[in-house]
Amino acid sequence: MTSRGAGTTFSRKNYRLSTEPEKSKVTGIVNSRLLNDYLHRVFTNADGNQPAAAYRKHLTFQNLQEHLDRLLAEENGSEDSRDQVVEGRLGPSTVVLDHTSGFEGLLLVDDDLLGVIGHSNFGSIRATTCVYKGKWIYEVLISSQGLMQIGWCTLNCRFNQEEGVGDTPDSYAYDGNRVRKWNVTTTNYGKSWAAGDIVSCLIDLDEGTIAFCLNGISLGTAFDNITRGAGMAYFPAISLSFKESVAFNFGSRPLRYPVEGYRPLQDPPVADLVKARKLLGYLKNVIHIGIDVTEGKLVEKDTSMWQLQGEPTVLITLAHIFNYFSPLMCKVYLVEDVLMTFLLSILERGGAVEAHPLIQQLLDLMWLLMEEYEVHECLKQLLMSLLRAYRFSPIIPDLGLQIHYLRLTIAVLKHEKSRKYLLSNVLFDVLRSVVFFYIKSPLRVEEAGLQELIPTTWWPNRFTKEGKESKETKEESAEERLRRRAYERGCQRLKKRIEVVEGLQVQILKLLLNNKDRGGGEASRYIFLNKFRKFLQENASNRGNLTVLCPPEYMVCFLHRLIAALRFFWDGHKANTPAALSSEEAYVPPQLFYNGKVDYFDLQRLGGLLSHLKKTLKDDLAAKANVLIDPAELQAVTMDDLDEDEESATSAAQSQRPSATLAIGGALARPGWLSSPTLGRANRFLSTAAVSLMNPRRPLGTLEKIKVRTLSVEQRTEEDIEGSHGNEGLLLGRPPEEPEQPITENSLLEVLDGIVMMYNLSVHQQLGKMVGVSDDVNEYAMALKDTEEKISRCPKRRRDIHEELLKSQKVFSEKLNHLSRRLAWINVTIYSKEKMQDVYWLLRVCIRTIEHGDRTGSLFAFMPEFYLSVAMNSYSALKNYFSPVNSMEELPGYEETLMRLAAILAKHFADSRIVGTDIRDSLMQALASYVCYPHSLRAVERIPEDQRISMMKNLLAPYEQRPWAQTNWILVRLWRGCGFGYRYTRLPHLLKTKPEDASLPSLQRDLSVASFQKPCPSTLLQRHMADLLRSDRDLAPSFLNSVLNQLNWAFSEFIGMIQEIQQAAERLERNFVDSRQLKVCATCFDLSVSLLRVLEMTVTLAPEIFLDWNRPSSELLLRRLAQLLNQVLNRVTAERNLFDRVVNLRLPGLESVDHYPILVAVTGILVRLLVDTDVQGAERATAVLLADPCFQLRSIQYLLGHAEPSALAAAAPATDKRHFSLHTYTEYISAEELAKVDKMLNHLSEESKQAAATTLPTSEEDLCPICYAHPISAIFRPCSHKSCKACINQHLMNNKDCFFCKATITGVDDFTKPASS
Repeated sequence: MTSRGAGTTFSRKNYRLSTEPEKSKVTGIVNSRLLNDYLHRVFTNADGNQPAAAYRKHLTFQNLQEHLDRLLAEENGSEDSRDQVVEGRLGPSTVVLDHTSGFEGLLLVDDDLLGVIGHSNFGSIRATTCVYKGKWIYEVLISSQGLMQIGWCTLNCRFNQEEGVGDTPDSYAYDGNRVRKWNVTTTNYGKSWAAGDIVSCLIDLDEGTIAFCLNGISLGTAFDNITRGAGMAYFPAISLSFKESVAFNFGSRPLRYPVEGYRPLQDPPVADLVKARKLLGYLKNVIHIGIDVTEGKLVEKDTSMWQLQGEPTVLITLAHIFNYFSPLMCKVYLVEDVLMTFLLSILERGGAVEAHPLIQQLLDLMWLLMEEYEVHECLKQLLMSLLRAYRFSPIIPDLGLQIHYLRLTIAVLKHEKSRKYLLSNVLFDVLRSVVFFYIKSPLRVEEAGLQELIPTTWWPNRFTKEGKESKETKEESAEERLRRRAYERGCQRLKKRIEVVEGLQVQILKLLLNNKDRGGGEASRYIFLNKFRKFLQENASNRGNLTVLCPPEYMVCFLHRLIAALRFFWDGHKANTPAALSSEEAYVPPQLFYNGKVDYFDLQRLGGLLSHLKKTLKDDLAAKANVLIDPAELQAVTMDDLDEDEESATSAAQSQRPSATLAIGGALARPGWLSSPTLGRANRFLSTAAVSLMNPRRPLGTLEKIKVRTLSVEQRTEEDIEGSHGNEGLLLGRPPEEPEQPITENSLLEVLDGIVMMYNLSVHQQLGKMVGVSDDVNEYAMALKDTEEKISRCPKRRRDIHEELLKSQKVFSEKLNHLSRRLAWINVTIYSKEKMQDVYWLLRVCIRTIEHGDRTGSLFAFMPEFYLSVAMNSYSALKNYFSPVNSMEELPGYEETLMRLAAILAKHFADSRIVGTDIRDSLMQALASYVCYPHSLRAVERIPEDQRISMMKNLLAPYEQRPWAQTNWILVRLWRGCGFGYRYTRLPHLLKTKPEDASLPSLQRDLSVASFQKPCPSTLLQRHMADLLRSDRDLAPSFLNSVLNQLNWAFSEFIGMIQEIQQAAERLERNFVDSRQLKVCATCFDLSVSLLRVLEMTVTLAPEIFLDWNRPSSELLLRRLAQLLNQVLNRVTAERNLFDRVVNLRLPGLESVDHYPILVAVTGILVRLLVDTDVQGAERATAVLLADPCFQLRSIQYLLGHAEPSALAAAAPATDKRHFSLHTYTEYISAEELAKVDKMLNHLSEESKQAAATTLPTSEEDLCPICYAHPISAIFRPCSHKSCKACINQHLMNNKDCFFCKATITGVDDFTKPASS
């Protein structure tokens, strides 16, 4: 700044104001009399009164500065005395957290030393200033609602990882997480806090009391008679657990909730405050008073429409004011208390933001009359204060506070020069501006005014006692209908108010996405794009700093607002360019994934690592897309180099900061965001651990520079993105399969790509998490219904029980009233119809993007994996998270979208271009879930026939070397409802014993829910499967052999495990079987059953594969099948055997293990082979079954409850023992099916008798030396060793070496024993 001395000229920002009287005519400065009147009206005395004209000094621009100095000096003398040492307080006048010695544990502290994040089990830190006398207050801004203890402590308090503030004698704390107060002991106190609340901590050292307030509402006195006296002084202090975060306000900013009689620990800048308010008053006077030059008088003006209009007199007056005002506006306290309050008052008159151009004029003045660094600092502090105020404002019924701050934010961002500066340097760098797009959910619905907004509560009674959705549509009573309608009206009122806030948030994004403001540099949209990409990189990479990761709840709101703004600009471009696509047809073209114009960081591609793809597909890139890869770039990174670089960089980072690295690795579970609500990066790492981690200025660059990117996002320009003069920008390298039709502006394509990435990062996870509130409502509704039923049944004489039930009813009703109002808020902000349409639009975008990428052939491998993930997850969210509030069937084009997604899943689950095991498993799991529901299964059936056949062929590929369990699950679901006794939804024995267990792993939620859907078999896909097995003579044997191998493995594992379980149960000492072992055991059983069902399906659809012995492998397959079926039957049907005993133990985790599921599956195969076939087939199957040495007729008799005579005699005393019989399951097995089992038993009884009568004894020498079950019937060439045909045929499928001599077998001949022998 230049000199402010009096004289003939005044200089600031190169203004030179002439003092010669004759110049006034030229420059337009008014005459001296009018100027004198004007200056006296503007610069009034402190009391606002003006002396009479005869007594006041004549003012000109020459003596104005002296006059201003005198005015500003008034009352400052008395104010300055307040800045002296204050009695009752010790320590620095600027109060911050003590990062040098006043902490315990691991902590991250912000730049301003006012924000802190816990980084260990229970870290503690205190302030630098203490108090010993008087009344004092400080505020804590709660950024996460986890475990924290906030209060006061003395210098003598010693904390550790288990004990913090409030756990020692001279420390006192409030804990809003557990709603308790702490001073060695603990008692209930206060209310629960939530992220976005402000806790005021008050200490009265005159009375010896400590109290707390939550959002300005007193929680009452927490402690009295606290220790006082010599040597006792109290520091503000906090203890917080891992990842919890807060920000302190000791007085560096105006207190949000000041309390009369209590002083902040840090004194406000009183002298500067008085001066700033005076200068603001002068500024208001300039705005309010106009000069009518023609009439030669002063006039009152409408301040709302004030404009400078090039008046030199006014401009010079303002220059004098800003000469003093500008330096003050660099101080955060003054910006928040003076400037922000003034700007908010301008908007309080109502109306649209555009109706208040005064703010734009004031910003013009600031850029004109303030030094550049002063404007920058002032705008930064203003936005910081606005964001802090928005985030920590309490929820009130009309959301007035949030609307107020958002309107001012819009007004500031409407100013082009201010917007570009804030975008370039503040919004994504210093601030975490995503907070502006978040609408927090109230934890305490009473304080949020939801009781007045939604006076009547209602909840659906759709569930039975077992937690299953009721299939009966009960008639709604008149009272319930009235309640529901009143509740819905309340929800609509809430929705309208929230939509106002959402509309303002979208307006902010529209300003940031403006691409027409090219005056003075790059348009806002391109600055935003670069910052947005950096934001995505920080959140996509776990290497990012802990404090820059955006929490999922913020991401959800940001995503929806960004979609609204994007579609606004997209459709606006369509209106101007009719040839372009509308937002309903939006997609991301495939060239973005390989031309290097958009950085995808280290995100996995479908074909693997980008460096690998550039090497292997460089020829395809050159031929199809005319994209050439620089050879130097190919040589720069090999797979080995990459691994070594990562390992060395990671180990180096860990050696420098092991705890920091650990924390960053686990940062995805972060419950809150930013200790300071505005400063984005904590750069001090505090530790009291034994290892030396003390580094007050922690370098941030170490972890961020592990891998240097070749593409610098920050350096891109508008031309790089949009292209010009033949340069296609982001669309460089269009493949021939991609149409030439323009899509939209290239910059919008990159925004769309970022939105898809955002959904994948954390939005889907958050959508699933918030469903928990709806689940809570259902649980309490069931509990209330059950309690009301018990009250109605309670005998009148049992008053004690009746009273307890009434108490329970009251508790459940109150909880439901609270939850139903909270659920209304969540449904409006997260699960509304509009939000559902956003997710649906995103699903369709991904589907179109995948379809376009698929057409490029090998270049499809460049697509990032997250496009497929978002397609699957968004469909899952629409199906599981948004219902029953909104129905997916009502969405436009729902059936077509379902079919297109089905085609993607069917084609790509076995796509060789996709190499990632995780994404392949996800595709398989999604397809498995898809075929469980009738509407989505029909969508699979509607895809083109060639795609259906290709899908079935991939499903029938051999099970080895791939995740076969999901494939088997899909085949089983296609068959379920057609098999023998296979029409159940839940197993019969589970229906009788206990309700369905709802505590299922979240990762398998779709499949676990799908497993309880009604059977919906697909005869069309079954027909495709049958045709493939019949027509492809190589496919059937390889597929069935793999199924038989897996069945042999699964059932053998199951038997081995139940042996261990039985042994543990029989030991005298008390043994607990590991729950994981029980789970694995049950899984092996379920796999065995599902594999048997697939075999039943195969035998039913294509029996000739086993029974037509003209096929080379039919006899072998039939023998293997018979062998396994006999093995299963013998193990399961033996009386008082191992299987029986384990089933009777009824161990938790083995609920699915029972006789019925496995025996009906085996029975279905046998009936199809022996009864539902032609005579020749039945004869062959019978002969093979009876020839197996393991065959026992009693196993077949067991199916119908025919026990062995010896077993019956032994079991005679136990009259209550019930034998298994298919006859007892008449609800699940039809009479026709039971008749077939009877027929099969009679047939096998007769055939086994005849076989026993005709079979000649075979000497041991004539038996196969491999299996000892069949006679020798084959001789090998050239070594002449012998075995039965079954053994050698099975062996030759996998190995060509002889059993005995390891010679290579060239042929196998029939062997007949010579008669002489």
